Amino acid sequence: MTCPKCSTAMKAVAVGTVIVDRCASCGGLWFDMNEDERLKRAGAAALVDTVEGSRELRDRKGTIQCPRCHTRMMRMVDPGHPDISYESCTICYGNFFDAGEFREVASGGALDGFWRWLSERRR
Repeated sequence: MTCPKCSTAMKAVAVGTVIVDRCASCGGLWFDMNEDERLKRAGAAALVDTVEGSRELRDRKGTIQCPRCHTRMMRMVDPGHPDISYESCTICYGNFFDAGEFREVASGGALDGFWRWLSERRR
């Protein structure tokens, strides 16, 4: 698989039973459908997102092609981290995060804290 951001080969990285593709150059991460959610729930983001991100790549605007099905990906914004955007495929439902972004998203954000506070108040 080739990185959709920098066109470098991606390498498979196993975290438990989940196999994620990580770019050998920029550290970007490709998650097949629901792999990112599985790793978030397992608290394993730091095990797979180990590279500090390049601000230049993170800020690069424009569209990228899905590395699986080669269709145009949609830019998404994480509600808990409005400063982070990642790319998502509308065909295969995979997600691409630049290096460092998945770790930040998985750490939770303002909305996560709000929902925890709200659920604790209802008890």
